Amino acid sequence: MFSKFMGLEPERRDVVLNAALKEFAKKGFDDASTNVIAKESGISKPLMFHYVNNKKDFFLFLYDYCLDVLGREYFDRIDINEKDIFERLRQTCLLKIQVMQKYPWIFDFIRVAVFTDSELVKDDLVKRRKMVETRSFERFYGDIDTSRFRSGLDLEKAKQLIFWAVGGYANQILEQFKSSDILEFDFEKIRTEFDGYLNELRKTYYK
Repeated sequence: MFSKFMGLEPERRDVVLNAALKEFAKKGFDDASTNVIAKESGISKPLMFHYVNNKKDFFLFLYDYCLDVLGREYFDRIDINEKDIFERLRQTCLLKIQVMQKYPWIFDFIRVAVFTDSELVKDDLVKRRKMVETRSFERFYGDIDTSRFRSGLDLEKAKQLIFWAVGGYANQILEQFKSSDILEFDFEKIRTEFDGYLNELRKTYYK
């Protein structure tokens, strides 16, 4: 159905994808405007629908496309054999940043799609949600090795504090992707800075 769209030159296609992800992520399915998507993409609305058929089909295509991207470039690249909490978080956060360099609104869009109550797309998303659920938070953080933590800590609270700290840093970087006009970020600089923060957390929580 979307062969014409996928046949677009990749950079042009990503402009349309990112405009749509942003609009749906910010407004949800019902309130999102195809006029805005077309305008932000720099194309006419009739031309856009030549490639994407209609709003509902485009939304569902985006959801499937995003799951495919996240499967290949995020979930499937996480080494679940790594049991150290800081190394696991380092992997997931850096992979997330790399994905969002290309698609800044992808995670926001998935969140909106999963929790949408729009009658027009809700039933179509039910079976798709199972794919997200099988790649849950617990799958990636339920088997962490706690032997290196300092004695006397409440391990569950300690892990939660670490998640919040690392998540806060990652979200700060991700918000820059969504709000900045900078075309390329210095990923090596981000990684070095991130490693510095992780080392400080290790000093706090490990023996």
